[in-house]
Amino acid sequence: MSTIRVHDKEFVAYITSAEIAEQVARIAIEINRNYKGKNPVFIAILNGAFIFAADLFKQINVEAEISFIKLASYKGVKSTGKVITAIGLDVDLHGRDVIILEDIVDTGKTLFQFLPQLEHTNPASLKIASLLFKPESMIHLIKIDYLGFTIPNKFVVGYGLDYDGLGRNLKEIYQLI
Repeated sequence: MSTIRVHDKEFVAYITSAEIAEQVARIAIEINRNYKGKNPVFIAILNGAFIFAADLFKQINVEAEISFIKLASYKGVKSTGKVITAIGLDVDLHGRDVIILEDIVDTGKTLFQFLPQLEHTNPASLKIASLLFKPESMIHLIKIDYLGFTIPNKFVVGYGLDYDGLGRNLKEIYQLI
């Protein structure tokens, strides 16, 4: 198994780029089927979801828009417990079908704090697509409508996920040893 070093930590290869591509394609097929004839707005949560959002959006064949919002709750390998909004949303969501794109849902705190803000905009529907989910970490119950992988409660980097700013550019996902 291949290992990498990011800052002071060792990571082992966990999910290949081919496995990621397969799940992203499957999610796109489901969304395309469910939103045929609609015009959904995708909201990608930065920074982590940008690669997932780009790869998924390239496979969306229904009329759709995408926007980005920056929310953060991690410092190092642990959640700070505080969600910070660094860049706000610039799209009117009233009466629109909204799909939030997340890299990973673990404690659920980020979405738990963000979803009420979105619900106040009165979208027609609100769904969540996440590449990764850590059920063992969940504190706030969040329903994930489109899911790539369920993973154990171990820290991961790659494919948009970072450890203190590094590792986002890795094509695969690596797990902390």
